[in-house]
Amino acid sequence: MSVSQITLLILGSYLLIMLVRKFMIIKSMTHYSAVEVRDKLKGGNILLLDVRTEMERRSRSIKGSLHIPSGQLRSRINELEKYKNKEIVCYCRSGNRSLNSASLLKKHGFNSANMKGGIVTWNFSNKK
Repeated sequence: MSVSQITLLILGSYLLIMLVRKFMIIKSMTHYSAVEVRDKLKGGNILLLDVRTEMERRSRSIKGSLHIPSGQLRSRINELEKYKNKEIVCYCRSGNRSLNSASLLKKHGFNSANMKGGIVTWNFSNKK
């Protein structure tokens, strides 16, 4: 086996391990619908975290949510320490960035979840 083949084998193995780890985290993550999140908010023991950009937040947001854009979450994670006793439910526009954010929080010892479908489904669920 050549050095380049060994390098490719190692790189491929690493990527496979990373994908499996991400899949396991996503699979273990709690995913709530917008209706479930609205019901949980009535109980009061959750924090709703908006991980969208500032521009997206200005156009509309969920009342009472905290805003930390997903791109800043890693450097601002210490701001969430005071919420360690709560479940932190992340939301974005459609549910992708919030899943990554919730995963990052889980890795740092937070009780985190994802609002599937994002604010798009929140707005839809509130019209019913």
